[in-house]
Formats: sequence, C-alpha cells, structure tokens
Amino acid sequence: MHEARQPERPRTPWVASTYFAEGLPYMLVRYLAGVYLTDIGVKESYLGFVNFLGIPWNLKFLWAPAVDLFGTKRGWLLKVQATLVVGTLALALLAAFGPLVVPPGATSLEGLEGAWALRGLLAVLVAMAFIAATHDVTIDGYYMEVIQNPAEQAAYTGLRVLCYRLAVVFAKSVLVAAAGVWAWSGAFVCGAATLALLLAFHSWYLPRVETAPAVKRDGAEVLRQYGHAFTSWLRQDRVGIALLFIVTYKLGDEILFSMNTPFLLRELGVSKVQLSWVAGVVGTAASIAGSLVSAWAIKRMGLKRAIWPLTLAMNLNIWAYVWLADTLPDPTTNLGIGIIAAVHAYEQFAAGLGNAVLVVYIMRTCNPDFKAAHYAIASAISSVGSSLFGGFGGVIVESTSYVHLFVLSFVLALPSMVCLLFLRIPDERKT
Repeated sequence: MHEARQPERPRTPWVASTYFAEGLPYMLVRYLAGVYLTDIGVKESYLGFVNFLGIPWNLKFLWAPAVDLFGTKRGWLLKVQATLVVGTLALALLAAFGPLVVPPGATSLEGLEGAWALRGLLAVLVAMAFIAATHDVTIDGYYMEVIQNPAEQAAYTGLRVLCYRLAVVFAKSVLVAAAGVWAWSGAFVCGAATLALLLAFHSWYLPRVETAPAVKRDGAEVLRQYGHAFTSWLRQDRVGIALLFIVTYKLGDEILFSMNTPFLLRELGVSKVQLSWVAGVVGTAASIAGSLVSAWAIKRMGLKRAIWPLTLAMNLNIWAYVWLADTLPDPTTNLGIGIIAAVHAYEQFAAGLGNAVLVVYIMRTCNPDFKAAHYAIASAISSVGSSLFGGFGGVIVESTSYVHLFVLSFVLALPSMVCLLFLRIPDERKT
C-alpha cells in the first residue's frame, strides 16, 4: 500500500524526536536492565553476560536491507516503535512479579519466588535487543530518505547527537530515579509511556515522502550488491591492521564500562539516586564535552596529528578507575561521593575523546560509492570485541577483583596503540 505524500513540515522537531527515540530503547536494554539486575542482587558473572545483549547491534547490517525491500521506512519506524512500547510494558509487568532480592551467591533460580518472571524478563530483553537494533536501522534509513542532500544531512548531525545523548541522560537520571521512588516496574512504565508519546507524535508528524515499492526487487541481486560492498571495503590498503585497530581501539574502555554499574552500586555502595546524577548527568555531560573537544582537535590539527595524544588521553585515564577500585571512597560522605563523581566524569570525558577519533577514522575508510554500507560494516565490527569480551567481565570480577578487571582493560587497550605504529591514516576527504 502506498503512502500519500504530504507538504513538508519543519525538520527539527522530528529529527530531534526520532534520535531521542533511537537512544531510549538502547538504554532500556543495555543500561536500565543492568541496573535493575544489579539492584536485585544478581551475581557479577551473570551481570557481565548482559553485555551480550549488544550483539544484535553488531549484526543489524545483516537484516537492514529488508527495510529497503519491503514497505516504507516510515511504516517500519512506526511498527517497530509500537512493538518497543509493548515490550517495555512487558518488562514493567514482569519486574512487578519478579524477585525483590536474589540471595547472595545464588547460582540458580530454582525455588526462588518470582523466578518465572525474571526468566521471562530476560527473554523479553533478548527480543527487545533485536527489535531496538532494527529500530536504529529504520530511523537512520528514514533520516537519509527524507534528507537526501549530504550538506543538509551534516547540518543536523549536532542535533542528532545531542538528542541521542539526552535519551542517555533521561535513562540514567529520570528512569533510575523513578526506580528509587516508585520501584522498578514504575521505571519501566515511565519508559514505555515516553516511547508511547513519541509514537503518537511520530504517527501524526513524520512526513510521508516515499511509497512502498510496487514491484519487489530481486533479492539475489540485492545480496550480490551487498556482498560487493563488503568485499570492496576489505580491499583497502593494510586491511588486516585496519581491522585489528577498529576492533581494539575502544576495547579497554568498553571492558571497563561492562561492569561499571555493579562497580558503582555494589562495590562502592552508590545509591540509585546518586547514580542517577553521577552517571546520568555528570558522566554524560563529560562524555559529550570529550567528544566535542576531540572533534575540535581533529578539525584543527588533522587526524594524523591528533590521533596519538587523543588516544593516550583516552587509555591512560583507565588508571584513575584502578585507583578508585583500590581506595573505595565512601559515597555516604560529601568528600567520597565528590571523588567518585570526579573520577567518573574524568573517565567519561577521556572516553569521549576516543569516540570522535574512531568515528572519523571509520568515515575515512569508506568508499564514496558504498559510504552507508561501509560505515555500517565498520561500526558493527568496532563493537564486536566489547560485546564478546565485556560479557565475561563479571566472571573476571568474581574470580579476581575489580582492580584486576580494570588493569586488564588497560592491557587490552595496548594493541590499538601498537596498531597505530603501522596504521595508514587515510588522507583528509569530505565524508
């Protein structure tokens, strides 16, 4: 069925709302669920496995062509968003019937009151990870469909990043604080209500600018073209070094992040309300600031000159977390929570420095003829290591300690710096 075109509306409202909507499900699945499981007492090794929920985002490029082949991107966006509302409501319902506390050291849910609800919640989280990853594909595809001029696309980049980050702040502060006030079911209901409001706005406001294909395209041809896009990226100079660099560049920080929530809540004893402003407001603001500083440095100095100082600043900060894990400041005192907030903000700022480096490098490796496909492939590869290795962070903590995990995260950051000695930084080009 074709969608009728309508007069174009101002773009700023829907660009802002769609990218806020893109960030929220990711945070519900990857962050809020982890805080919930930490709060009820799930053991560290199992909490580490929550990082495996990031795998659908690593693999989303495999089914992304379906959004182009069937229906319209606006239709996909609305249907997927409605599914996310239902899924988040299911999380709220299951959290209400789930266990309030998992006994310390429990290795099985057998005999635990509410175990069926906790199992159901985990199953819903897995399903929502795939749905939320598809949601990202539909929003990015819709954005490029409506705004086709590259210069105009670039003009809205800052707004997209800002609104995505606002969703991060919303989840880490408002939703975590809601859990502290209204219990976890209330936090998930708040998340579902927010998504429902966004869905209602998008159903009314999103412009209809495309029609469903009257004739289905040859799937075999699409697969051949996609395969060519992948192999053409692999034909670049020194591709082995490039692959290793992309996989390992953020690995140290990602291993550290993998157990950050249980470290703050359980090891340091930070409360949920404290976590809402330490991680949600202070940490996110510092991360945004780091990304902006890095982008400014790259623009002013060029990637070749800026990459080493930015990379060193990103990786050396890990030792601040090693110190934090060793000293364990008391969050019930003003000095203690101040130290925790300062170290967390410093770490987030330094991590932001590396974010811009990786994004710019990946963009420089993209062939102009396959820019979108190449970026999807490389960005997916960049997070594979963190999803796989980060999933075992809890096992490492239980076997050793948080200090050892953070030292290991620094060790795993070293290969990317070795790669820099041999990496060919592509010339400056328009992306």
